[in-house]
Amino acid sequence: MFPVRTAAVAADPPEPLQPASDQLHSLETRRLSAWYGERLAIRDVNLSFAPGQITAIIGPSGCGKSTLVRCLNRMHEVTPGASVTGSVLLDGDDIYAPGVDPVLVRRRIGMVFQRPNPFPTMSIFDNVAVGIRLNGVDVGKSLSDLVWEALDRVGLWNEVKDKLRQPGTALSGGEQQRLCIARALAIAPEILLLDEPTGALDPAATLKIEELLRQLKNEFTIVIVTHNMQQAARVSDVTAFMLAGPDRVGTVVEVGPTRQIFTSPKDRRTEDYITGRFG
Repeated sequence: MFPVRTAAVAADPPEPLQPASDQLHSLETRRLSAWYGERLAIRDVNLSFAPGQITAIIGPSGCGKSTLVRCLNRMHEVTPGASVTGSVLLDGDDIYAPGVDPVLVRRRIGMVFQRPNPFPTMSIFDNVAVGIRLNGVDVGKSLSDLVWEALDRVGLWNEVKDKLRQPGTALSGGEQQRLCIARALAIAPEILLLDEPTGALDPAATLKIEELLRQLKNEFTIVIVTHNMQQAARVSDVTAFMLAGPDRVGTVVEVGPTRQIFTSPKDRRTEDYITGRFG
């Protein structure tokens, strides 16, 4: 169950955030629609994101992929005038239910964006530690151990262990993105969302991120938005294809096992997109 907002005194310390259990977690949308002001962006999205799998969301620009993924941890409502109807269920609990604190939602459902965004005034160490300090992760380990574990999980420790006090922005683009993934993992989320995580990276860095995601799916439910068909085919277990109609509103056209979507899609529009006839 989600803790709800209360009228707690502001000076009270935050309740420690417990790490994810060994149990993997499920995420589901039911008739999810999203608006920007009066403009409807996505309509009636029904998707299930299975535990321990990578689900890729593909589709042409403007079909609502990023809007959808931002709705999955209540980042969408950060945009002025944005709103949502329908439900997003984390292990059966609606993250949009009255009284649910979106900050707590975002602790449980982590997100990594297209462009690496390490905090420019912070060191490599502090970029990972900041979430732990703010969220009160308590697993009986020292801060240094938690930072080491996060960096090691993304395969970055050996590259940065001798320069932890250097700015995070001093790293290469691929290293910065892995640093951002480490920052997301450090607070023990249950779901990991990635919005075009390799869109700004070179092929070598892209392959490292993809290899990392294949490893992480054993511990997390992962949702990735990508415009790269080859990437979706390489890393995902399930693929959902979105498309905007003449009214510019995005909907899910087809969803299924990735192999089936890429070899024998059921909808002609899916086939046309995957084979490059439009997009």
